[in-house]
Amino acid sequence: MRNPLVIALLGVGLASCATVPKPLQGQFAASTPADGARGAQTGQAVRWGGEIIKVDPKADTTCFEILGRPLGDSARPLARDASEGRFLACRAGFYDPEVFRRGREVTVVGTLGGTETGRVGEYDYVYPRVDATTIYLWPERTARVVGAYDPFFYDPWYRGGWGPWGPYGYGPYWGVPPVVIVKPKPEPPPKGR
Repeated sequence: MRNPLVIALLGVGLASCATVPKPLQGQFAASTPADGARGAQTGQAVRWGGEIIKVDPKADTTCFEILGRPLGDSARPLARDASEGRFLACRAGFYDPEVFRRGREVTVVGTLGGTETGRVGEYDYVYPRVDATTIYLWPERTARVVGAYDPFFYDPWYRGGWGPWGPYGYGPYWGVPPVVIVKPKPEPPPKGR
């Protein structure tokens, strides 16, 4: 009896790690912006996301040009180089271009409202247009360098690897490499005439 209970609790715990924010929940077509540009069904409900390229506030609506990215389990765009094509998302109201600035991640919920032709450089581009009901701005990601020193992490039992001096001879400050000072070579004296 304990094993199924433990498995169920672990499943609930893991599911809570990847919850979709309430405004982004629902049933949506499994289409991408590239499908929309090829003439996917107008009026179908979509949930697309990506990176903001441009924000264009108009008199009563704001339109976003977005570089589509695949969505993760939480409906957040994945931080990858893969693109699903560009799309336009327009919603009533004013969205400040300084808050919704280039490079920020958004997820859009709405209905597919056809296509618009625009230009990307000198190239004619067909944009699928989403009549958005939700423009969800994600918090900015914080950059973490793998292997960097984390001042908030302390492990009192870590001894730098194998033995008190560690595998690389780092000394008594467990796991921290020694400071290396490199002095420039002195210049040779000028040659006489």
